[in-house]
Formats: sequence, structure tokens, C-alpha cells
Amino acid sequence: MLFNSLNFAIFLPIVFILYWFVTNKSLKFQNILLLASSYFFYACWDWRFLFLLIFSTVLDYFSGIKIAESKNQTTKNFWFWLSISVNLGFLGIFKYYNFFIQSFTDTVSNFGLHINPFTLNLILPIGISFYTFHGLSYVIDIYKGRITAEKNIVDYSVFVSFFPLLVAGPIERATHLLPQIQKKRIFDYDKAVDGLRQILWGLFKKIVIADQCAQYANTIFNHSAEYSGSTLVLGAIFFTFQIYGDFSGYSDIAIGTARLFGIDLLRNFAFPYFSRDIAEFWRRWHISLSTWFRDYLYIPLGGSKGGTWMKVRNTFIIFLVSGFWHGANWTFVVWGFLNALYIMPSIIFNTNRDNLDIVAQGRYLPSIKEVFQIGLTFSLTVFAWIFFRANNIEHAISYISKIFSSSLFTIPKYDGDDYKRQLFILLFVFIVIEWLGRENQFAIAKIKRRIPKLLRWGIYYLIIFAIFKFVGKEQQFIYFQF
Repeated sequence: MLFNSLNFAIFLPIVFILYWFVTNKSLKFQNILLLASSYFFYACWDWRFLFLLIFSTVLDYFSGIKIAESKNQTTKNFWFWLSISVNLGFLGIFKYYNFFIQSFTDTVSNFGLHINPFTLNLILPIGISFYTFHGLSYVIDIYKGRITAEKNIVDYSVFVSFFPLLVAGPIERATHLLPQIQKKRIFDYDKAVDGLRQILWGLFKKIVIADQCAQYANTIFNHSAEYSGSTLVLGAIFFTFQIYGDFSGYSDIAIGTARLFGIDLLRNFAFPYFSRDIAEFWRRWHISLSTWFRDYLYIPLGGSKGGTWMKVRNTFIIFLVSGFWHGANWTFVVWGFLNALYIMPSIIFNTNRDNLDIVAQGRYLPSIKEVFQIGLTFSLTVFAWIFFRANNIEHAISYISKIFSSSLFTIPKYDGDDYKRQLFILLFVFIVIEWLGRENQFAIAKIKRRIPKLLRWGIYYLIIFAIFKFVGKEQQFIYFQF
């Protein structure tokens, strides 16, 4: 069930009405409703994988209790590593088994050895990377003594499978989400309206920006040999806005939906394309994943305490693992490696925390220096996204080689020039709105306070009109494949 589908438009109001008007007298029944709704939401994708989600949830629930109740370290270690190995084992089999087998086969074939690999015809369970990380962080936090084990299996199951975040995040922490699930929730009109506003902006990002950019990005990437270098640059830029509009749009809808039920999810994006360096970009892009790797991988490896060499080593590790987390393809590993290289100067010269504030805070326009910094960071990001989008390493290299040719200095040409101009106007308007709203949680968060009522509703209707104008066939979100 897609957020941008008619089914979800029917599903959400039904759950909302039942939640606030039928089960509102009992926290227990509200949580049962959320759990049942979440399982139904997930089963709409493929009911068979619902059993895998439930098994993972039950395993981590009982492992957490056993770890907390263990009288000796051996028993504690047993339950800890059982949970970790089974969760990572499922992730490895479904997501990476065929990749490793094929990579091994390709490697030995270079030495003249030919083998017939045994591969598995498996469908990747949607959201497995996200709900696996929910469970891993929960078990690790109990093992480290940061939290106590949850005894209520319904509450814990809602934490793992709450439907707004189930298939593509944000990646939540038990310390943040579980306390909200355990306490009585009272309907807050302002919070609900704010949630609807964020859902509206998320749908605009997905349908009007991401899906429209996708039409050109897909055409150009899928037929890159036929286009000039200048056109390929445009294709990379279109994909850059596609993936941002797609993923941050999903996050906006997820966070806004959760707010309808009185629950606050972790912020996942903070206007990353206005970053002044790569370190700032990674504090603003997919925040829940970046902080997850920081807390559960980078810091346990030693973080920044062991001098420059350790910082460099640990930074490369988390970026390579982050790239590999995105998918079983060497293109993602290269994408992670590139970002590690990008961030190295700030790590080595200890400038990675220079830009902690919001760019041009309190000002309408950035300085010349900030324009240059944003432009350079954006350009590096666009280049790295080529590897992320390419079908394989060879495709990425040929795409980049074509860019750095004499055809780079030609006028971009491809079909649909009229529509292309319309898309450029949409992107310009989008960037302006995002820039003006960059100091808020999302771009139109403060529109109620700053704009007269008549103009405000005019803007809402324009956004709704744009969504209905450009809505077409339901397009799956990019991060569902991860």
C-alpha cells in the first residue's frame, strides 16, 4: 500500500476514526489497533513476509527479556548474539546472498575457473533493512544497559512495525518511540493540522517533483549512450532531485501521519542540498540512518578518540557499510567510498563541525562564500549520485566518461522540450519554497503564522491542484528497494 495511492487515502481516515473515536478510552486498545493496522498495511505488500516480520519481532522481544534477566555474562551473550546473528542472517540471505555468490563466481572466472553457482530466487521483503535496524538497536541498548526490556509485547511490536515508518523509516530508537507508545495520547488539533500540512508537502515532493524528475532521469540513464555529456549532466541533476523529493517526501508523509495519532517520529531530512560541506550534508540527509551508524558502529569502533588515523579508518568503515546497506551492488559501495573521500579533508583538518548552524540564518540571501560552498557540495553530491543510480560500475564509468567529453559543451537535447521547461519552473519554485522554509522542520511548517489566511489557503489549493494535475500511475518510493 503506497502512501500516494487511493488505498492509503481510504485506509488512513478509517484508522484515524477508529483510533480517536472508538478506542480513544483505552491506551491498550489504541495500541492493538495500531498493531493490527500496521500488520494489515504490511500484508498488503506481500502477506507471506508478514510472518518474517512477526518472527523477527518476537525473537527480539524475548531476547531482550532474556538479556535483561540473565544472571551471568555467558547467558547474556548467548541471547544477544542469537538475536544479532539471526537478524543479520535473514538480512544477508534475502538481500546479499546472490550478490556474494555472483561476485565470487566473477572473481574466480578471472583466474580461468568456471563454476555453476547456486543462487536463490528470492524476493526482497520490503522494509527488512529498516525493521531489522529497529530490532538491532533495541537489543544492543538492552545489552549495554541503556534501557530496560519491554514486557508488553503489543507495545514492543508497535515500536517495530508502526505503519508510517515500517517500510522506509525513519529508523526509530526505543528510547524515543517506546515511551510515546506507552503513555496515554490526547488528541491535539494543532498537531494533527501540522501533520496534515506535512503530509501535503510530502505528497507534493513525491508526485510533483520526484515522479516528474524520474521521467527524464530514467530515460537519460537508461539510454545514456544516446545522449550528449550536457544532457547526461541534466539527467544526474534530475535524479538528484528525484531521490530527494522521493525519500524526503516519504519521510514527511510518515512523520505527518504519525502526528495524526499523537506520535512524534525522528526527523529524517533537514534541507540537505543547502549544506556548505559534505559533513553538514550527512548531518541533514537520512538523519536517522546516519545517527544509527554513528551510535552503533562509529563510536563502538573508537569514534574520534584514537587520533587522526582512527577517525579516518572509522569514517571509511561507516560510509562503506552505509553504501552496502543500500543494496547488493558495487555501485552503492563506490557511492559510499566517494562520500568518505569527500569528507576526509574535514576529518583530517578537524573542520567537520564548522557548519552546525542553518545557512544564512535570519537572512533571505546567502553570502557569496555560502553560494560557492553550497554549489561545490551540491556538485560533489550530484557526481556521487551517478554511481547510486547506475545499473553497474561499467554503466557509471561510461556515463561519467561521456560527461567529460567535448559533448559536455553542447546544448542538452532530448524529447519533450515543452514539458522540460515546465519541470524547470517547478524545480525553481520548489527550491525557493524550500529555501524560505529552511529554518523550520519542513518547508511549509510555519505558513500558518506568517501568511494571511486567504493567501495561505490559496497556497494550499495550489499545492493540491499541482498534486492532482501531475498524479498518474502510482510510483513506488525509491527506498522501498532497500
